[in-house]
Amino acid sequence: MTNLRAKALALPMLPGVYLMKDAKGGVLYVGKAKNLRARLCQYFTAQGLQGHCYIGLGLQHVADFDTIITGSEYEALVLEQSLIKQHNPKYNLCLKDDKGFLFLRVTREDWPRLSIAQRQADDGAAYYGPYTDRGAFRLAVDEAQQIYQLPTCSKTFPRDIGKGRPCLQHYIKRCAAPCARKLKHAEFVQSVRDAEKYLSQGSAQAERELRRAMELAAEELQFERAAQLRDKLHALEKLKEKQHVVSVNVEDQDVFALAADAKQACLTVLRFCEGKLCDSENFFLARIEPLEEFRQVLLERFYSSRDVGRLRRVVLDGPTQSPELLAQWLTDIAGHKVEILVAQKSEPARLVDLARQNAVEQLANKTGRQGGKQFAALEELARMLGLPAPPETIEAYDISHTGGADTVAAMVVFKHGQPFKAGYRRYAIQGQGNDDYAAMAEVLERRLSRLEEMPAPELILLDGGIGQVHAVQPVLARHGVVIPVFGMVKDSKHKTRAIAAGGGGEISFNATKQAFALVTKIQDEVHRFAVAYHHTKHKKTTLDSELMGIPGIGPARVKALLTHFKTLKAIKAATQEELAATPGMTKPTARWVWEHFQAGE
Repeated sequence: MTNLRAKALALPMLPGVYLMKDAKGGVLYVGKAKNLRARLCQYFTAQGLQGHCYIGLGLQHVADFDTIITGSEYEALVLEQSLIKQHNPKYNLCLKDDKGFLFLRVTREDWPRLSIAQRQADDGAAYYGPYTDRGAFRLAVDEAQQIYQLPTCSKTFPRDIGKGRPCLQHYIKRCAAPCARKLKHAEFVQSVRDAEKYLSQGSAQAERELRRAMELAAEELQFERAAQLRDKLHALEKLKEKQHVVSVNVEDQDVFALAADAKQACLTVLRFCEGKLCDSENFFLARIEPLEEFRQVLLERFYSSRDVGRLRRVVLDGPTQSPELLAQWLTDIAGHKVEILVAQKSEPARLVDLARQNAVEQLANKTGRQGGKQFAALEELARMLGLPAPPETIEAYDISHTGGADTVAAMVVFKHGQPFKAGYRRYAIQGQGNDDYAAMAEVLERRLSRLEEMPAPELILLDGGIGQVHAVQPVLARHGVVIPVFGMVKDSKHKTRAIAAGGGGEISFNATKQAFALVTKIQDEVHRFAVAYHHTKHKKTTLDSELMGIPGIGPARVKALLTHFKTLKAIKAATQEELAATPGMTKPTARWVWEHFQAGE
């Protein structure tokens, strides 16, 4: 470590590429840096590769490193991608697509067939590809088969022609049924050729050609031919309606969103082709900070093995480390301008929300949670409050009293967005008076003094505004605990309205429906728990006060009477003999109790 750090300190402060190597000289990892000395010195410290765990590389494997100085950071990026493809390093594979490419296979027989193939074979068929966007390609092939009504069954032509009735695919207008002689041989061959054109030229060009051919057939009075072309055109239009346009401003774009908990993250990519959602991919990785660098690395890895020929825009859910560098690199690869956009509002924000919903659901399933709804609310709440990760455990506090009497506090716990009732606690406030701030500070003092019994939460919510938040901050500081604390502000109807932050401002719920529902649920639950405890305590105080006013009755006999009779109503209905039979009671005190209630009636 000392030698490697000394070597790193001797590097120039210039852009370049570095290659981490093992003891045998094998390349473990290839990276780039705007400043080689600063980046390599970050690695070779006492903390090692902390903060760079997307590499997944332990320093114990690194025996040496080489560097290549470049003229700019952009040249370093291009060289980095080239070296990764050349050396195929073990620790640069976090987003490598292992699904392989697809090919379009068209047989060269008398009755040609169109299908999808995983690889090319020496079988005389024509192969088109490879296609890197598997989802988009499968969707396009399915569209072509529907529009041109090509058979997708296992029947062989001409062997199986005339041997049975048409199947269901024919009756729902997805197959022209050449097996039942519903389609002539020449027409079938032409349909296959048209499908090839559709897949090679795109649906827009195919629609224009179909329309021209239909109009030409009508002018030449070939009405049967024109009707067939009209049906195909209608099928194409109907398919476009079913697969409605999701994005209208930019037809070909990729939308990225990250969902992360404290340990891992899910990157979801939604790919839009001709304005329609045509493919999606999900990648699971260890969570790292800072997120700007994380996104930068993920995008570089993603596009290093994908076709970007049609890409026009990349929409992100947050900033990257070097957006200009990324845009320049993608522009050069695509051969036209590619825009990098961080979604803020309108359509990009809507698409990012769609991607984030998918990422949240995927991460929830990956981590074994019951569903993504609660995690989505937590993730939304974390973004709203500026938390580093969705809080797994939330504690909420509320104070309840009647005119300053019988003041109590309640604490409820939510884990993974659900009530955790084993963690609920009730506190009888020891201080006197109608001071909610002092009561809140007291209950936090008592809670934090027992952290060894229950670990600290990731978030504390207080029923109240900025006053409650300011009241407990000195308590947290005194205990040396760093926990985000926010107040739950209510409106005049006692409904959740906003979140009060420590700086004095309020965070609105206008655009955060899932977080609003979660905070409302927490606030309602802690209020219910606090009020229920206060009612119990107040009722007992009332009972104690009424009994304590009787001569000869003290705290011990009050407890004995309530233990024996359970309720005040039962005590009032008891006879002198029944009252005297209570442990600790005498005949005179029993008579005084009986006379007290009889006189009251």
